[in-house]
Amino acid sequence: MKLILVRHGQTLWNREKRAQGVSDIALSNRGRAQVNSLARSLQDEKIDAIVSSPLKRAVQTAEAINHFHNLPIEPEKDLMELNMGDFEGIVFREMMKNHGDFMKRWAEDPASVVMPKGESLTALQERAWGAVERIIMKPGTTLLASHNFTIMTILCKIKGMNLSHIRQVHVDVASKTFVEFKNGRGAVALFNDIGHLADCENIID
Repeated sequence: MKLILVRHGQTLWNREKRAQGVSDIALSNRGRAQVNSLARSLQDEKIDAIVSSPLKRAVQTAEAINHFHNLPIEPEKDLMELNMGDFEGIVFREMMKNHGDFMKRWAEDPASVVMPKGESLTALQERAWGAVERIIMKPGTTLLASHNFTIMTILCKIKGMNLSHIRQVHVDVASKTFVEFKNGRGAVALFNDIGHLADCENIID
């Protein structure tokens, strides 16, 4: 059984460095170009199922990929992004200015904090891994269209890494990561591949 983990393409909030979380933001012009390139890079891959976070940016990514596969896209709310709570929509520099102590703890030990009125990485990992466990019960190759922190917590679980080290498995927008499962155990075969994005750099949002 194989999982293909894809992060959605760029949004204007990504470009502006805003906390996106569960806000339902669509892809930007560059993001749409990125997912079209990602889709072309996967067009010859045998994909048996496509599962997506219900957030617009992930669904648009899944739809672009599905252009070559013609499969039903299955929504999975447990693949949504980390709920950023009060930080939703706030730009990073404002967080640093107004919530410096919190951001220092987030930088030093991200697993130790809970987003104000939001979610912790531990809670995110529990729900995301629950979705993965349901998905890998089926044979074949499933593509998951999801989000940065969601994919990172899944990779931490697969690698047996403490969530405090989550930044070691950062994934870029419109990247693809392949995970092969055997006897219930996963191994990363391809990590954060963005080779298909070379032609998207000059596209203006």
